[in-house]
Amino acid sequence: MAPIALGSDGGGSIRIPAALCGIVGFKPSMGRVPLYPGCRDERFPGFSGWESIEHIGPITRTIGDVALVMSVIAGPDPRDRHSIPAGDVDWRASAAGKMRRLRLAFTPDWGYAAVDSEVREICTRAAWTFERQLGCDVEEARPEFADASAAFETLVALESDLTGMRRLLQGDRQAFSPDLAAMIERSWTAVEFTDAIVARKKIVNAVWRFMQRYDLLLTPTVAVPAFELGIAGPPSIDGKDVSPQGWTPFTHIMNLTGQPAISVPAGWTRSGLPVGLQICGPHLGDEVVLRAAAAYEAVAPWSDRWPPLTFPHTAPRQSL
Repeated sequence: MAPIALGSDGGGSIRIPAALCGIVGFKPSMGRVPLYPGCRDERFPGFSGWESIEHIGPITRTIGDVALVMSVIAGPDPRDRHSIPAGDVDWRASAAGKMRRLRLAFTPDWGYAAVDSEVREICTRAAWTFERQLGCDVEEARPEFADASAAFETLVALESDLTGMRRLLQGDRQAFSPDLAAMIERSWTAVEFTDAIVARKKIVNAVWRFMQRYDLLLTPTVAVPAFELGIAGPPSIDGKDVSPQGWTPFTHIMNLTGQPAISVPAGWTRSGLPVGLQICGPHLGDEVVLRAAAAYEAVAPWSDRWPPLTFPHTAPRQSL
């Protein structure tokens, strides 16, 4: 419907919709794109929050368009104390230049996540494309950390404006999902918050140590293809019961670490649904992420593939 869009990604909200729609979603490193007003404007109680995990980035059809948008929106802003200077990345050159031989790790499941069998198959094939067609060294490996979903959800509560959101909840409860309402009304403790902060430190250090051995880390973007409307998530994946958030085990890790990550189309299921591959880089490694994504796009192009569209019977079907 549009050539480009911007997303705000606090746990995957750029990369997840991109994966489910067969397009590209880039979450740059923390600080590359300033966050204002976003989560840092105190004038809007109930909306300001998630300061250490939210990122702004582009959603597009191609890597070249990602680079074009980043060349405009990246840079410092005095209203964002975490924003960093521009100049160390030539965004458009990153999407056009050649990729050197890289060391890549691929994990289909973090070692603990339930993943749809087709998603696993498609992402595994896409990961090995980097070795077979692009000359990289790929091996199956993963950082050593436990399931971080509980710690992530606690940090979301910590960084949310609970006072403002509780006021909004009292005024219009129907506007809130049951899960969000439960998070807002829960009586959180300081110990829960500090435990989550410590868990985050463990994850950041585990991923940092891991990235000393690899240039990039590849994962599925989400654990399932798109599912029916009206549910928070599928109740089971690959025969395993999961929580309503069990279909998104991959994206929030890079929000906890602040590292750059992009979702690119990895392929399509037998029923025609798109599947995303997540390419994660080291701290401030945005350039290598875009170069790798552009190289993959060149050997596995997707921008000419459009989904079937259903038009009202009274309207003529038009080409896009």
